[in-house]
Amino acid sequence: MCSPQVRSHNLNPDVLYPWRVKTPGLSRVKRDWIIPPIRVSENSKQVPENLVQIKSDKVFSGEVIYKLEGPGVDQEPKDLFEIDDKTGWIKSKMPLDRETHKSFTLKAFALSPSGERLENPTTIEIYVLDQNDNRPAFIKKEFVGSVPEFSIPGTSVLTVSATDADDPNTDNSVLSFSITAQESVPPFSINKTMFGINNVTGVIYTRDVGLDRDVVQSFRLTLQVADMSGMGLTSTARAIIHITDINNHAPQFKPNTYTMFATENKVGEDVGRVNATDKDEKNGDNWRITYSIIKGDSSGNFAIRTDRVTNQGIIFSVKPLDFESRADYQLTVRAENEVPLSIKAPYERISTATVTIKVLNENEAPRFYSNPIEVKAPESIKPGTVLISNIAHDAENSKLRFEITHDPEKWLLINPETGEISAKKNFSLRSPYIKKNKYRAMVKVTDMDAGGTSIMASLEITLWETNDFPPVLIPLSGIVCSNRERHRLGLLISAVDEDHAPHADPFSFELADRDMALNWTIIQLNETHAMLQPVIDIDQGEFSIPITVSDSGSPSLSSNALVNVTVCPCDRVGQCMSATAAAIFGTRAGISFIALMIIMASVALLILLLLLAVAMRSCTRRGVKKGGGLLIGESDDDIRDNVLNYDEQGGGEEDEDAFNIDLLRTPNHMVPPPESFSPPGSGHPKWKQPLRKDAPYNLPSPAYPRKPKGEPTDIEDFISDCLDVADNDPNVPPFDTALIYDFEGNASLAGSLSSIASCGSDEDQDYDYLNDWGPRFKKLANMYDPR
Repeated sequence: MCSPQVRSHNLNPDVLYPWRVKTPGLSRVKRDWIIPPIRVSENSKQVPENLVQIKSDKVFSGEVIYKLEGPGVDQEPKDLFEIDDKTGWIKSKMPLDRETHKSFTLKAFALSPSGERLENPTTIEIYVLDQNDNRPAFIKKEFVGSVPEFSIPGTSVLTVSATDADDPNTDNSVLSFSITAQESVPPFSINKTMFGINNVTGVIYTRDVGLDRDVVQSFRLTLQVADMSGMGLTSTARAIIHITDINNHAPQFKPNTYTMFATENKVGEDVGRVNATDKDEKNGDNWRITYSIIKGDSSGNFAIRTDRVTNQGIIFSVKPLDFESRADYQLTVRAENEVPLSIKAPYERISTATVTIKVLNENEAPRFYSNPIEVKAPESIKPGTVLISNIAHDAENSKLRFEITHDPEKWLLINPETGEISAKKNFSLRSPYIKKNKYRAMVKVTDMDAGGTSIMASLEITLWETNDFPPVLIPLSGIVCSNRERHRLGLLISAVDEDHAPHADPFSFELADRDMALNWTIIQLNETHAMLQPVIDIDQGEFSIPITVSDSGSPSLSSNALVNVTVCPCDRVGQCMSATAAAIFGTRAGISFIALMIIMASVALLILLLLLAVAMRSCTRRGVKKGGGLLIGESDDDIRDNVLNYDEQGGGEEDEDAFNIDLLRTPNHMVPPPESFSPPGSGHPKWKQPLRKDAPYNLPSPAYPRKPKGEPTDIEDFISDCLDVADNDPNVPPFDTALIYDFEGNASLAGSLSSIASCGSDEDQDYDYLNDWGPRFKKLANMYDPR
């Protein structure tokens, strides 16, 4: 539709405008023209400048108006281009900048005067050509790098870079780097050129040897970059290169001999310092020193650490020193760097120093050989037994004093001079102060030569159980039911033991008398109980059976006891029934109601007869003396030489119906039963109670005088003879011997009734009341009251 500017008079109009030729038949549709891109140099000073002309083929048919749209015209950036609406020339209105806009894409239109679009829009591409109008620039004003000392030539140090805003596809942005100046710190320490730079990549590298940090610490380089391959515009920057330290110096002691002093018994105390120097960079990793003790301290009494500020070694004690065992030490100390020495370092021997440490003596407190002091002992240890000796010592052989400061049970005794600990009294595992078989006390030892310096230790006594107590049989009495259909025939027995396992149960029970095995047996039920039962059938009776019970201790202990067994028919609750009840309820057939009524009527009749007899006896009495303990008939015909006794309490210790005090005796003092024993019903005599030890049974009894015919004149002589015989009979009560009983508590407040222990006599008695009893007792009153 358009074309560049040409000379139209040299062209064939039929070729130039083929649509104007009218040919019959079909005609070909025209095609649009494509305008190649337009190239415009930036920064052009010829403005305005014609760039290209467009022209529509509708120009011959009428008037055509040209319009231009797009960036640079009516869009940002505006007013850079314009078009002549009559001629179609596109022009630049001001110089262009490639770095701002590299190209423009515009749209051109052909319109009729009425605004009708005559052609399709045409795209116009405008490219801005680059000129070298921008200097290259380093990305930093100052570059910082480092290189180890003694680096070989060619060692890369750092890379610098720069940028150029010109077209990278032209020589305008081809850069070249160079070093224009070199300065050393300290100044003039090195005069030769030590660094180079790759002009294309910008890599800075070492060119020569001799980078010694002890001589030079850093370099300052002046850098230049130029475009156009080094022939164009230029700019400069600076590079700082530091020479880094390597561990090329070993530490050295200055001086290498030291003398120090240490106080004994001090732990963690600084003894002294050693000094080593290093020429590497101060406070750097290669400068730091580590110290070690390599000789002279095999027991490990000392250690050494490094002071991070001064780099010195500090020797200190890690164990208590003892002047008496060793008074001085000679140590060898080595100094090394924490970082291994570089292979570029010159050969230097490892530096060592000799340290002499002298131990200062001080008066020490005494020491226990062990804390806690451990002792093992049986609980049955005898008082006075030594538990442990030599428990503490003093290094200076000072005089020591020992004491027990805590002993809750007061079981221990200590020698204040030697420290020997012994048992003061018997131990007991039942103590509340024993926990897990251990008894704890505190022992204190004081140095008498050191101003009372003292230390304490714990004493732990581990006790083990021993067999100290024999078992005690329980119960000592019981009932065995003879009617087996109601209750089992036997007495359950057991035992108690104050000891603990394994010195207590299981218990063993056996009969103490072998002859008893013919009638009785013991059946072991379990570890603590057994059943005592008769071998033969026994209806009723009372029996004392000796039984021996033994424990399981080592050695085993045993005790004997008499078990009083009552064999009887039992009621439903297991209690003995009376003979009548046993006869009635013991039969299996039972009893009828009529028989029960007959029995009850018989009992009532018997009671009535007894009451009548008592009443008749009371009526026949002729006189009663009130206020006295005796009733004497006043009739002269009824003369009876009898003294009536009231409130009679039995025959003393010989009364078998009284309480048997032998049951209170301990089994160890029990008198063994007689060898002859026969159960009831066998035709043999019943087993009697054991003989008293306090009664002289082996003495003969004197002969009592025969009673006279009843002459009143002889009653005085008869009574005198009877009293004399009774006073000299040792076998009847009261016994004039010291009665021996088992201890049952403190003595009674009442005095003794024995004539031996009595402090009074018959002379102190008042017998005046005998004169008031009548003429029959006149003789008796004269005997006891001769007044």
